[in-house]
Amino acid sequence: MVQVVSLDPDEMKLIPRTIRKSLTMLSVYYAYMVEYRAELILWALSNSLPIILMGVWIQAAQGGQFSLTPMDFARYFLSVFIVRQLTVVWVIWEFEREVIEGKLSPRLLQPLDPAWHHFASHIAERFARIPFAILLIGLFFLLYPQAFWLPSFGNLLLFALVVVLVFSLRFTIQYTFAIFAFWTERASAIENFWMLFYLFLSGMIAPLDVFPEPVRAIVLCTPFPYLIDFPARLLVGLPVDTIRGLLSIVGWLLVFLGINRWLWRRGLKHYSGMGA
Repeated sequence: MVQVVSLDPDEMKLIPRTIRKSLTMLSVYYAYMVEYRAELILWALSNSLPIILMGVWIQAAQGGQFSLTPMDFARYFLSVFIVRQLTVVWVIWEFEREVIEGKLSPRLLQPLDPAWHHFASHIAERFARIPFAILLIGLFFLLYPQAFWLPSFGNLLLFALVVVLVFSLRFTIQYTFAIFAFWTERASAIENFWMLFYLFLSGMIAPLDVFPEPVRAIVLCTPFPYLIDFPARLLVGLPVDTIRGLLSIVGWLLVFLGINRWLWRRGLKHYSGMGA
């Protein structure tokens, strides 16, 4: 038996109101981000490590035995650069500062989880960053015109979906680490330690194809390769297990979201106990 659920007029009014509030938050944070155009350029350039590594692996591919060709390496690392531009997260440093300086207390009085402020600022920064990223991508194709390619429409749509999920996972992971700021003044040290594994196991330093098979099998059981290697391979069109990748991202997202909410409730009790 199918039960039809209808919304009353009051509930219908909440939908556009919520959308308007979301757009207002995004526009405010976008205006804030645009004020720092010079910093945005530096932030975009700070994620150019994959472009540097690309030259190293192209030279290695010309004299070594790899499953990827030099052009595959070039396109892969450009895709890594794009993924990094769209999924970079810094919430742990902002949240840590808010807790230490007591700036979190006023936000706790608002009928909105403070996480949404950080989430909106990250989304707005993406829109402000895109023009600079496009310029860098154009410069790349000027230097390496032979590496130019157009992803298929299906791959492009799937890549867009995966990038949204990857950003959500990356944000949730770092925000979970950020909650430890309720107990320690150096919660960012956890992110720095996590970053060591992220750099080497995510595919940013090297594609998973160059890993030994036993190592690759272990790495695929962690969230790291799905943060960079998986979406980058989708964009390039390299062979990838799409179903496993999507299920892994969603699974790890649910795991960290559950841990996040549990730590948040315990952290708030500890924070209020400190007299904040």
